[in-house]
Amino acid sequence: MRKLKYHVATSVDGFIAHEDDTYGAFMQDRLIKDSEHVADYVASLATYATVLMGRRTYDGGLKVGVTDPYPNMDTYVFSRTMKESPNPRVKLVSDDAVGEVRRLKAQEGGDIYLSGGGALAGLLLAEGLVDEVLLKMNPLILGSGILLASSLKQVVDLDLKSTKVYANGVVLLRYAVMPRP
Repeated sequence: MRKLKYHVATSVDGFIAHEDDTYGAFMQDRLIKDSEHVADYVASLATYATVLMGRRTYDGGLKVGVTDPYPNMDTYVFSRTMKESPNPRVKLVSDDAVGEVRRLKAQEGGDIYLSGGGALAGLLLAEGLVDEVLLKMNPLILGSGILLASSLKQVVDLDLKSTKVYANGVVLLRYAVMPRP
């Protein structure tokens, strides 16, 4: 069975984007210029065969003309409102997101990257479908925005597997999602 990994940048207070779905605070020169964490992230993309994202995450790329943000991966966008994909390689999932992710995890192949967003992550965490959470904790407090995982009705327990502290203050935290009792 393939592993589903939620690999995401977050602020210290648990936000993955601003309220308007932008990422400006995470793109400061002090956080990305010549940053080892960016190089590590880009290298990690080669370990994934499939990427999942919500429509709002996908829309970020569409606004700048990117219709296939991960051309080396099978791409799935989860949306109840998009009627057709702007790119033939990008598959839309409009219903039964949980069933589709279960099907993808059961296939042979490489790991699955959950790129975002918070609502999709919350749904998949609640269903016990996420195997690992990799947080790129940025030295920022946003105060508001898109939550790391929304609408969870119960606690998801995590087991810390590793940490890496970067010179710019970003900390990579890798957790295994603990099975429910």
